[in-house]
Amino acid sequence: MANKGPSYGMSREVQSKIEKKYYEELEERLVEWIIVQCGPDVGRPDSGRLGFQVWLKNGVILSKLVNTLYPDSSKPVKVPENPPSMVFKQMEQVAQFLKAAEDYGDTKTDMFQTVDLFEGKDMAAVQRTLMALGSLAVTKNDGHYHGDPNWFMKRAQEHKREFTESQLQEGKHVIGLQMGSNRGASQAGMTGYGRPRQIIS
Repeated sequence: MANKGPSYGMSREVQSKIEKKYYEELEERLVEWIIVQCGPDVGRPDSGRLGFQVWLKNGVILSKLVNTLYPDSSKPVKVPENPPSMVFKQMEQVAQFLKAAEDYGDTKTDMFQTVDLFEGKDMAAVQRTLMALGSLAVTKNDGHYHGDPNWFMKRAQEHKREFTESQLQEGKHVIGLQMGSNRGASQAGMTGYGRPRQIIS
């Protein structure tokens, strides 16, 4: 990967807007969750966007994180013994995390692109993906989530209702008060739009 020089004009403006979406407080919460979820052996990053990016960049910690959300028998991502040093291997590791997170239930709109993390282009998107993953884990409540449940918001869940045939029939006989009644109403004497009314004497 070639080194990138500073951006100017419109590019700089766009990058500045993206960087403003990154929250330092959210970074602290996500770091705490990852450490509680994966164990203290993952270490702790330097504070700030760059430290957070460097910590997650090779994909190993992300892979460990998503593996902890699955049962022991079905870990989706193979975590290498030694962190990969080659660029394409690191990007491949991040891509495996993204695939496992999507299989877990993260939507495509919540996912970051590999370059967002690897080149630090959009670390706010990385935060969004991790927040969505945490919310899903809290919502599923299957015993694999560790940490404070208040760190993430529960997602809305479907509450399907079943009605019997007799209940459905009863509902047809109820007229809401706001609806009024159309009993006895008909279109007798009405004409189509735009046609003059015929007056015969």
